[in-house]
Amino acid sequence: MRDDPLPPLPYGDRRDRVLARLEGASMLLPAAPVRFRNGDSEYPYRPDSELLYMTGWDTPDCIALLRGFADEDRFVLFAPERDPEKELWTGPRREPEEVRALFGTDRVLALREFAEKAPGLLAGGEGIHYRLGANEMCDRVVREALRTGRRERARSGAGPWMVADPGTILDPLRVRKDPAEIARMREAARISVAAFGEALPSVREGAGEWEVQAALEAGFRGRGANGAAFATIVAAGANACTLHYSANCARIGADDLVLVDAGAEFDFYAADITRTVPAAGRLEGARGEVYEVVRDAHGAAVAACVPGGTLDAVHQAAVRGIVVGLVAAGILKQTVDEVLERETYRRFFPHRTSHWLGLDTHDAGPYRDRDGPLRLEPGMVFTVEPGLYFAPGSGADTAGIEGTGIRLEDDVLVTPQGAEVLTAGLPLDPAALAELAGG
Repeated sequence: MRDDPLPPLPYGDRRDRVLARLEGASMLLPAAPVRFRNGDSEYPYRPDSELLYMTGWDTPDCIALLRGFADEDRFVLFAPERDPEKELWTGPRREPEEVRALFGTDRVLALREFAEKAPGLLAGGEGIHYRLGANEMCDRVVREALRTGRRERARSGAGPWMVADPGTILDPLRVRKDPAEIARMREAARISVAAFGEALPSVREGAGEWEVQAALEAGFRGRGANGAAFATIVAAGANACTLHYSANCARIGADDLVLVDAGAEFDFYAADITRTVPAAGRLEGARGEVYEVVRDAHGAAVAACVPGGTLDAVHQAAVRGIVVGLVAAGILKQTVDEVLERETYRRFFPHRTSHWLGLDTHDAGPYRDRDGPLRLEPGMVFTVEPGLYFAPGSGADTAGIEGTGIRLEDDVLVTPQGAEVLTAGLPLDPAALAELAGG
């Protein structure tokens, strides 16, 4: 657990930037609904990332309204009222004045008033940034606002006439992390590295994949994380050839390589790490050679993480490293140039090398725009995760590698000088990993 406070997140600055970009439009951001596991048993609540990013609101039953066209009431929150009977079950709610002070709103209205009050607040704008389908009550209000706007524009020349995705404004902002976000992502990475080190001794013959998962997630929670940022993957043997395997219900065999893909969520910011560890504590023969191919590709990809670069360039660096290694190992029979041209490597390396990381594990943000691939800038955070997967029947005829999946993943922050691997505290060297695991 941290003793020193984290820097506050700049919600007001974010809203100011969004309001300036909205100009004559508005934006509606509803809270995520409560989701049920089965019957009336709820999943742990996870707030909507866009609402959280803009306001810090992290509980259900809220709608934020931003009005770029207005001179007053530019930030309005529709919040639930006090209800002693419900609060007995779900905890206390805030008074309107508490909401106003805590969240910096211009105006707080009761959520039950949304259908009545929102149309008038939306009427002065030309458009509404809202993701249709996110909230049934918002859907109805937005559709009615558009119908009313069509009628009123004919008489007054004013009224909402279009709906746009909030991501057109929010995603480019979210892809560049501010210092307060980076502090949280460093902590998520630190917790994840420590939990991996604590859990790796569980990777042994006869252990259940679920035991490794339990050790990891206990390490996350024990260090103050919200929990796992995504469904933990512990994939022994051929299970590692399923990219999003998450059953975690098999026992680890003596000769298995075990792919572990997990990350902590700290103050709602994610980390994402993958390591591949031999249950026997050592890597030998063809599997050791393939591991080094992935490790070399990882190093080449990290070297391409520089300001002004692109994630396309990061991927191509990883691809070339993979191809050179597979050709040298005799797993692919053509020349390097032939393999690259025909993309025959995709049988064994079918996914991209990177994704944005932040409030979501696959975080918001464009990878390309009209000018081409987005250029990397300081403050961008993403994964680097090359891998090779030789599923049974894949046609890999090198002895000992069918049924093997290897992925190595780290989290990278672009800096003014180059890049920082936030998860570098967890080694890639197989001998060092074996030492951590007690092998």
